[in-house]
Amino acid sequence: MTSSPARTDNLKVMSSSTDARRQEVLRAIVADYIASQSPVGSKALLERYQLGVSSATIRNDMAVLEAEGLIAQEHASSGRVPTQKGYRQFVDTLHDVKPLSAPERRAMLTFLEGGVDLEDVLRRSVQLLAQVTKQAAVVQMPNLKVSRVKHCEVVALSPVRLLLVLITDNGRVDQRNVELEDVIDPDQTHRLRDILNTTLEGKTLTDASVELAALVDDSPADIRPHLLKAATTLIETLVEQPSDRLIMAGTSNLTRVALPDGLPSIIEALEEQVVVLKLLARVPDLGNVSVSIGEENEADELRQTSVVATRYGFGTGSQAAALGGLGVVGPTYMDYSGTISKVSAVARYVSEILAGE
Repeated sequence: MTSSPARTDNLKVMSSSTDARRQEVLRAIVADYIASQSPVGSKALLERYQLGVSSATIRNDMAVLEAEGLIAQEHASSGRVPTQKGYRQFVDTLHDVKPLSAPERRAMLTFLEGGVDLEDVLRRSVQLLAQVTKQAAVVQMPNLKVSRVKHCEVVALSPVRLLLVLITDNGRVDQRNVELEDVIDPDQTHRLRDILNTTLEGKTLTDASVELAALVDDSPADIRPHLLKAATTLIETLVEQPSDRLIMAGTSNLTRVALPDGLPSIIEALEEQVVVLKLLARVPDLGNVSVSIGEENEADELRQTSVVATRYGFGTGSQAAALGGLGVVGPTYMDYSGTISKVSAVARYVSEILAGE
C-alpha cells in the first residue's frame, strides 16, 4: 500500500511542526535552568511559557529530548537539566541575541573612552566585561608582529639621560629611559629624533629591529654613541618583548557560581597564559563570536565551563587587522544570548576607539 502525495506532505508538515515544538521546549528548559539552576519539570514549563500544548505532550517531548541526549534527569523524582549537547543545540539555534539598551551602550562606551592609552582601554574592557556578565574576563594584549611604528619621541630628561616614547599604530605606548655615557645637547637630541623616526616610521616592529641594528654604522660620528644606546634600548626592551601578555578580571565571579568541582583548577588554568592563549587562538575573525561549551574546550580544567570569545582590532573591510582576542569564561549554564551580545559590543567599542572613530 502506497501513501498519497497529499498524505506524505501532511506527515512532513506534522513532523516539521513537532520538531519545531520540541526545539521550543528545549529552549524553554535551557532558559529556565539558566535563570534558576534548578531542574525543570513539565508543570513549570506549562506555567511559565506559552507552549500551547498539553502537559502530556510536553512530557512526551521531554522524553524524546532526553533520548536524544539533549536533557537529562538527575534524580528519579526531579525535572530535567540541559546537557552540554543541549546547550550546543540551544546556542546553534539562537536567532535573536539580546540587544543592549541605549543606556547600556552609552555607559559602556563612556567607560572605555576614559582610557588614557591602549593598555588602559584593554584593562577597562575586561573590568567592564567581568562586571556586566558576572563572569571571568580576559583580553590579550596586541600582537606586536602586526603593529607598525607611528612615532618615536625623544625627550632629554637631563644632559645624560633620554626618555624614548615609542607609539604604534594600534595605540600602544611604551617608554624607556636611556642612560648616556656622554652629554647630549639639544641639537643632537633633535637630530637623533629625526634619524630614529626616518628609520622606524611605518615599519613593523620586526622590520624596525633589523633597521635599527644596521642604523648605527651610517650615523653621524658625533651622535653615534647616543644612537647606539637608543637603538640597543629599543631593540632589547621594546621590539623583543613578548606580545602575548594577558589581562584578566573577575575570576572571583567564578566562586559565586555552582560548578560541580575543580574551581581551584579552573582559576589556576586561567592564570596559565598558555591555556588562555590557546583558547583565544581559536576565536574567529573580527565581527564573529565563538562559543565553546564544556567538553569542546581543549584544556581538561575548563571542561565544566563555557567560553565566549571574539577578536578586537582596527580598520574595516580588507584593511581590517585583528590585534588580539577577548572573552569571558563562566559556567555552562551562562546566559548565552546576553553574554554573546556584551562580548561582541565590548570588542566593537574597543576596535572603534583604537581606530580613533
